[in-house]
Amino acid sequence: MHRTLTTLACTLTAALATAWPTPPAPPPGPPLLTETATTATSATGAATPAAPTTVRTPSGLVRGAAHGGYRTFEDVPYAAPPVGRLRWAPPRPPVPWAGVRDATRPAHACPQPAGEVPGGSTDEDCLHLNVTTPDDASPARPRPVIVWLHGGGLTTGAGSSYDAHRMVTRGDVVVVTVDYRLGALGFLAHDGLPGSGTFGLADQQAALRWVRAGIGAFGGDAHDVTLAGESAGGYSVCAQLASPAAAGLFDRAIIQSGPCTGRPERPFAPSAVPLSAARTTGSDFATRAGCGSARDVPVCLRRVPVARLLAAQDTDQHPAFDTPLLPGDPAAAISSGHFRHLPVLLGGNHDEGNGWAAGIIQAGNPVTPATWPDVVSAFFPAPGQAEAIVRAYPVHATDGGPVFGAVIGDADFACPTERTDRLLAAHVPVWRYEFADEHAPPLTPGTPPFPLGAPHASELPYLFDLGGRPRDLTAAQHRLADTMIDYWTRFARTADPNGPSSPHWPQGTSLSLSPDHVTPDRTTGLRHHCAFWDTLG
Repeated sequence: MHRTLTTLACTLTAALATAWPTPPAPPPGPPLLTETATTATSATGAATPAAPTTVRTPSGLVRGAAHGGYRTFEDVPYAAPPVGRLRWAPPRPPVPWAGVRDATRPAHACPQPAGEVPGGSTDEDCLHLNVTTPDDASPARPRPVIVWLHGGGLTTGAGSSYDAHRMVTRGDVVVVTVDYRLGALGFLAHDGLPGSGTFGLADQQAALRWVRAGIGAFGGDAHDVTLAGESAGGYSVCAQLASPAAAGLFDRAIIQSGPCTGRPERPFAPSAVPLSAARTTGSDFATRAGCGSARDVPVCLRRVPVARLLAAQDTDQHPAFDTPLLPGDPAAAISSGHFRHLPVLLGGNHDEGNGWAAGIIQAGNPVTPATWPDVVSAFFPAPGQAEAIVRAYPVHATDGGPVFGAVIGDADFACPTERTDRLLAAHVPVWRYEFADEHAPPLTPGTPPFPLGAPHASELPYLFDLGGRPRDLTAAQHRLADTMIDYWTRFARTADPNGPSSPHWPQGTSLSLSPDHVTPDRTTGLRHHCAFWDTLG
């Protein structure tokens, strides 16, 4: 049972972090505006020039698309394709191009198995980003910039899944979504590979350097950059706060459901591992890929087709520390105060663990009073831990799923988030939230075995149109979405989410976010049994 549950947990870590299919392309709409052929109409009815959709980047011209109130520029390279000898090499600058590059279509996702990306992807030429900018943003009046790192267990996901136009138009900011190397292609560690275990994090830094150098042409303020992410993307923000190589690349941080103090023995929340452990994993991977006995393992691996690499990799990935990019564990850096001291907006969801618990139960692992001790032992094998958890979280006849979800959510998300808050707040301003809409629109099809409440990733449709389409929200949920966008974008603008149009968010107190109330909540730690988890270790 232990192997079954742990394997499924690892699978669900990647799948549930970004668990929505990319929908089919929408039917053709009105013709896209171009720089030379269109005009806009002002409120007085006078014709005014349309916002430019051809922009000069550091590598060449790109032509994007204009929509109602915003412009998009997709598939913009920020680094050279990591192919051939550049597979498992630090990112290199993009190759300049002549003429005007089309930037009206989404980029190919980085290699990954089928899931969020239908059919998966084997295209290594993927180090691209997408820019969404207000229609009237210009170098003369630059807007704050939010750089978004997607989740997906560092194994799946795509920047193009996050349509940011609501955040851009309501919050008057520029949003950049990033594709970075995933899976073994992003995090393989081997003693013959400089940069081992951190190639995906190095890609994120290359994208941030591109933003500093080039976002001004899109109307973004290169000196006002907030790095944000959810799940593995949120943990990536933690890693960048701890990375000396990221110094000077961003000015604020938003961490959603990616607490910085995760631990590698827990199968749900992201974390980092020592380089020595990552190299052991890398050696096993090389053997599965058919290169374990090769004279030059990296050379051999660079010849292996991407599909075979994907089949050989582990489901979840972990960055490696004891490396030049991550000299230490980000959790230790946060604990010791050795991280970049920047304002942070931090939080998670009320029922983070329910999606995993539901998936494990639906896979044929019922949680009943009789099975509960074995289920807990599968995830907490240290002596005495399972018994203590069973006593603290008793299962009765009908509540096995929610109790299991509470254990996962409290142990791996809510309480590490509270601890991260305490550690960060000793050095920097922190605003903490808990998303608590128990009727949030589902991200996956089908009927779960119990109501999921506000599970992992359920806050995302309030900030983005996932996969390019809005979720069905009630009027109250739309108001909550507007409030959240206001908080997030004001934080990006001023390092303080408060403003006259929103309920006051006191620094040092978690703010509960639901359609019924947006209020400070001083009982978060008690509700999630954080004193118990602090004692358990």
